[in-house]
Amino acid sequence: MEEGPYRILGVSKDATDSEIKRNYRRLARQYHPDRNPNDIAAEDRFKSIQTAYEKIGDSNARQEYDQKKRMDEMFQGNRGNSFGGGFGGFDLGDMFSQFRGRGQQTSQNKSNINHQEHSIKGSDIESGLDVSLEQAINGADIKFSHRRFKTCEKCSGSSFGTSKSCSDCGGKGVMTKSSTITIKVPKNAKHGQLLRLKKMGHEHPQGKPGDLIITLRLDAEEGRRWENGRIVQEVPVQITTLFLGGKVKIITPLGKKVQIDVPAGTKIGDRRGLKGHGHAGGQLDIEYVLSEIIEINDEQREILEHLRKVGL
Repeated sequence: MEEGPYRILGVSKDATDSEIKRNYRRLARQYHPDRNPNDIAAEDRFKSIQTAYEKIGDSNARQEYDQKKRMDEMFQGNRGNSFGGGFGGFDLGDMFSQFRGRGQQTSQNKSNINHQEHSIKGSDIESGLDVSLEQAINGADIKFSHRRFKTCEKCSGSSFGTSKSCSDCGGKGVMTKSSTITIKVPKNAKHGQLLRLKKMGHEHPQGKPGDLIITLRLDAEEGRRWENGRIVQEVPVQITTLFLGGKVKIITPLGKKVQIDVPAGTKIGDRRGLKGHGHAGGQLDIEYVLSEIIEINDEQREILEHLRKVGL
C-alpha cells in the first residue's frame, strides 16, 4: 500500500499548510544528499519527501489531492471518463450518477423531474482554512479561493442527462468556476471547528446546490502542534539538564515568558501540562526534546571522550 504524503511528511490530515511546510523543510535538511553522501536510503527518502510535498505543499495542490482522495473513497477508486477541470481527475460519470441518483434520464422519468428537483442535491465540498491563533481568538474575515461546479450559463443545465449538445459544457450541464469568497471566522474559534456555508457547494443542473464545509485549522506555529484539541509545545533541553535537572525558559502561545523546572532524570518525550497557558486560556502541554547540537568545541569533545571511557 502506498504511503500517503501526510504520513511521509509526519503531519496529521488537519495540519495547517504552515506546519506542513515546516516539517518538509526539516525533513529535507535531514535527508538531503549533501548531508548524506553515498547513502541510497537517505536519497530515496529525500525523493519521497519531495514528491509528498508536491502533492500537499500548497493550498491548491492540497485541496485537489484531498478532494480526489475523498472521491476515490466514495466511488471505491472506479474510473470512467476522467474529468480534470481542476478537481484532480475524478470520475465525472460517477459524480453525475450521484447527482441524479439514477441512470440516464428517459421519457418515463422526465415526468418525475419536478419531484426530483426537490430531493436531488449537488455534492458538498469539504476544504480547510488556515487561521492564526490571533485570528481565531479575535475573529477575522479571510479571503478563500473557491472552485466548484456551477450550472452552465449557456444551456442552463438543460443538456445534462440528455442527448442535447452544448458547446460550453459539452452536455454536462455544469462547468468549473473559480471565485474568491470571504470566510467569517468567529471569535474564540477552535482547531477543527466546522463552518457550513449553505448552497456554496457543487451546483446540480436539475436540483439544489450542495454546501461548502470549511474546517478551521489553527496554526500552532513553530515548535508546536495540535493533539486532541490541545497545543503541544516542544521544549528543547540540553542533555546535561535532562540528567541533572535544571530550568528552561519558554514563550507560550499567548506570548508569555515562563520558566520551567526540569526534574533530574527527565526523559526525551516526557510531558507536563501548564494550565491557562494554551489557546484561549486552555491547557498547554509541553514535551521535552533534546536540543540539537550543530557542532562542539575541543573542550566539549574531550569531556565527551572521557564520558565514553567511563561507560556513559
